[in-house]
Amino acid sequence: MPPLSVTIVTLNEEAHIAAAIESVRWADEVIVVDSGSTDRTRDIARAHGARVETRGWTGWVDQKNFAAGLASHDWILSLDADERVSAPLAEEIRSLLTSDPPRHGYRLARTTWHLGDWVRTTDFYPDYQTRLYDRHAARWQGEYVHESVKVDGGPGELRHELEHYSYRDLADHLERINRYSTLSAEKMFAAGRRSGALQLVVHPPAAFLRNYILRRGFLDGTRGLVLSMVNAWSVALKFAKLWELQRGRG
Repeated sequence: MPPLSVTIVTLNEEAHIAAAIESVRWADEVIVVDSGSTDRTRDIARAHGARVETRGWTGWVDQKNFAAGLASHDWILSLDADERVSAPLAEEIRSLLTSDPPRHGYRLARTTWHLGDWVRTTDFYPDYQTRLYDRHAARWQGEYVHESVKVDGGPGELRHELEHYSYRDLADHLERINRYSTLSAEKMFAAGRRSGALQLVVHPPAAFLRNYILRRGFLDGTRGLVLSMVNAWSVALKFAKLWELQRGRG
């Protein structure tokens, strides 16, 4: 039965870290790599039984690979501080690890708590994340934004959900869209993508229709409508910032 190490990368997560650790108390160890919190994150993590290491911020990919390298065990469950392993998911992982798993990594469906309930429509869901992996055959990779785990042979898939408490409110959501759209535009520009009036006219309405119709946002009432509109705004902002980049650097 392979033992399991849980890794959590933190910065000022005192509001979340206790619940994150408690959701994985069944694991063989929990390691928190903190990049210099000025709140009580590290003290709370230690009080809940985690091993805490402090390391200056080097980016999501490098920080998460560093955390995996600290682990005592080869099988890693990488958790963000604002995530929780649900009881059904915990049982599924424990059952999987009663013997050597057939794949080197597994992706999990993630559901987000937003506007008072779990979101299971629009592009928010199922939001698959590869988080359970054998560090000898998988590694974090990526640039700018949306880091991910690359698994040799490709990942398997678990049935139960990872819970995500990502946003305090709609204002927090919009502020993050502003930040991440900048990173996305940088990534697109570096990859050779370009923008113009046509992209701004076509892509945001298409994003709204995809979310509201194809991804069944209409089944979620007002919240589905709001999330579909927010997604369209995110796309518009990304292409507008890409257009600004190419005009400034072209």
